[in-house]
Amino acid sequence: MSIVTPFPRPPKPARPQVTLEVLRREQLSPHLVRIVLTGEQFDLFEANGKTDAYVKIIFVKPELGLTPPFDIAGLRETLSPEDLPVTRTYTVRSVDAAARTLTIDFVVHGDEGLAGPWADHARPGDRLTFSGPGGGYAPDPAADWHLFAADQSALPATAAALEALPADARGIAVIQVSDASEEIRLTAPAGVEVRWVHDVEPSALVDAVSEATWLEGRPQVFAHGEREAMKGLRNLFRDRGVLRPELSLSGYWAKGRTEDRFQAEKREPIGVIEPVSD
Repeated sequence: MSIVTPFPRPPKPARPQVTLEVLRREQLSPHLVRIVLTGEQFDLFEANGKTDAYVKIIFVKPELGLTPPFDIAGLRETLSPEDLPVTRTYTVRSVDAAARTLTIDFVVHGDEGLAGPWADHARPGDRLTFSGPGGGYAPDPAADWHLFAADQSALPATAAALEALPADARGIAVIQVSDASEEIRLTAPAGVEVRWVHDVEPSALVDAVSEATWLEGRPQVFAHGEREAMKGLRNLFRDRGVLRPELSLSGYWAKGRTEDRFQAEKREPIGVIEPVSD
C-alpha cells in the first residue's frame, strides 16, 4: 500500500510594508479622527476594490531606533516580548490615486489603546507603517436591497460602502454612536435610509435592527462592530433566513476587553461568531 503525501501549500507571500507620512489630521466628531497619508511609497499600496479594505498598522517603540520595513520574524528572535512590534487593524476609509493619498479614520478615547492616542496626537510629517490591504466585502449591485448594521468602530467601512452603492440602490443603514455629537455626514443613495442609534450598550444595535422593517426581496447584509452585538445579530439574521453568501459579519472589538485580549480570544470559543446557514 502506498501513501500519498500531499505537497504542503506554499505560504502566502507577505504583503509589502508601506510607510507614509501624515499630510493632515481632521477631527470628524468628538471621538473620530481622520488621518490623511501620503508619501513616496504610495504606489506600493495596491487597492483591492473592497469597501472593508483594511491594513495592519505596525507600531514600534521609538526608543528602540527601528526603521521600516520591519523584519518581524527576525525581531521575534532578538527582542524581548515587551519590545516586539504591535499591530492594529484599521479600515482604509478611502484611496485617492490622483492626489496620492490614503485615508484612515480612528476612534479615539483619550489615552486608551495604542492607535487612537497616536492618531489624536498625529502631526504632519509623522510616519505610519502598515501592511495590506485585506478585506472581503463590497456592495453587490445585483442585490435586492442592502442592510448595514454598525457601531462607531465600523463607521468608516460602512461609510465607504454607502458611497460605493449604485444610485438606484435601496436599503437601511443602522449606525450606533454614543450621542448625536458623534454623527457624521454620510453620502448614500436616496433609496437608502440612514438611522442613527444613540446608545453605548452593544445590545442597542441588535434591538434597532430587529425593530426595522425589512424590505422586499433578499438583502445583502454588512454587520460589523462589537463582538457580542454581532453574535446577537447573527441569531437575528439566522431567524430571518439570511444565507452565508449574503452576509458579511465581523467583530471588531469586545466590550470589557483590551485589544490584545480580544485578539487572543479569537482563538477561543468565546471569540467565535458562528456563521449562519449556507
